Amino acid sequence: MAPIDRRTLLATAGAALAAPNIAFGQAAKGPPLQVFSHRVHKTVATGQSGDVTAPWTADTGITVEWTTFDTGPLQERLFREASLSQTSVDVGFILNTQAVPRTAELFELLDDYMRSDPPEDVADIFPGLIEGMTVGGRLVAMPVRHASSGLHWNADILAERGFEKPPATMEELVEVAKASTYKRADGTNCVGLCMPGVTYPNVIDIARAWDGDFITKDFKVVADQEGMLNAIRLLRGLFEAGAFPRNFAALTTEEVATWMQQGRAAMALQSMGRNRIFNDPQKSKFAGKIMTGAVPISETLKDRYAVAPAKVEFWGLAIPKNSTRKDLAWSFIKAMLTKDATLKMALSGNGPVRASTYDDAGFRASVPYADAERDVLKVARVPVPAFDEAARAGDIFKEEAEAAVLGMKSPEAAMTSVVERVRPLLPS
Repeated sequence: MAPIDRRTLLATAGAALAAPNIAFGQAAKGPPLQVFSHRVHKTVATGQSGDVTAPWTADTGITVEWTTFDTGPLQERLFREASLSQTSVDVGFILNTQAVPRTAELFELLDDYMRSDPPEDVADIFPGLIEGMTVGGRLVAMPVRHASSGLHWNADILAERGFEKPPATMEELVEVAKASTYKRADGTNCVGLCMPGVTYPNVIDIARAWDGDFITKDFKVVADQEGMLNAIRLLRGLFEAGAFPRNFAALTTEEVATWMQQGRAAMALQSMGRNRIFNDPQKSKFAGKIMTGAVPISETLKDRYAVAPAKVEFWGLAIPKNSTRKDLAWSFIKAMLTKDATLKMALSGNGPVRASTYDDAGFRASVPYADAERDVLKVARVPVPAFDEAARAGDIFKEEAEAAVLGMKSPEAAMTSVVERVRPLLPS
């Protein structure tokens, strides 16, 4: 190795002293930014519309390293890392249901960043999504992806059964579902309505047709009131008529997609973003024929709501409290939330968190249900408010709802049991 002479050493030191002391910028090289996410987050961020992290990397000189998991393992691994004395994870994706007091302590509060260095046009981000990531009045994550529920229908199947339009009310949905339960000409058995089980988020989509709830935002369990009872009665009636899958309790999200793609179901209640999967020309026999709209409201509430205030769930970007590059992590979160990044991710299949995205001509051309989704976002609310025992409450609801739909209990007895068992789990 050649020796360094005194002149070279002084020149190098002088250049270092003259350089601006900045946190970021082209000179700010360092190890890759570590991001823990679901694989779909990486897909939409680096997908068909381009890598939205590229401008941030060009500005900082730091690459992004994605470590992806399924939802359950992601939560477990991220929370474990955030519980250590120090972590190399810079940014993690969390669900709104995980923004609870117990876990909020693991993440950096973002209020100071929002005041001193806010993202672009914060008012353009749906305020309800920001509220959903706020715990005890403090912001723990910034929303970056939402999933709003909708009704999907196979236009060909409905037309075969004499329906040229989708159901406009929940009462009509029952009629269409029963009429669309039949054996098709090709021998395929078709059920009228399909969804991945009767967990509380799925059933709430139906209960909201009557403005019903499982647990209200002020932590009152109301599963025994008419909105939720109507939903359970509806599902029980469809099951008895053969218009709801016999194996509903075991159906997964991906199996519902297969049923829709193969014409085994006429309608499905799922996230609106599933439209792209249902119409996948490589997998679907009905590509271009499966339509998406809002969950219909009950005939009894048409004067109050244009569409049902169905559920919205969302992912947010959080910074572990024990991470060492928090300012860098915040700059990445800001980059992920620009209008341009939000639009590009939306064009790759992400649920956009900005209202302005729904006005973009390119987005509207690629998302035929854009207006319906925006209508839902105006009135949608989370399925339950976040609290520490939400998972246990959900298990109780699922157990009782399955018993009711299968006829092992009456809807009234099942939901009364839900109230009695869940009430002690709620925050006082």
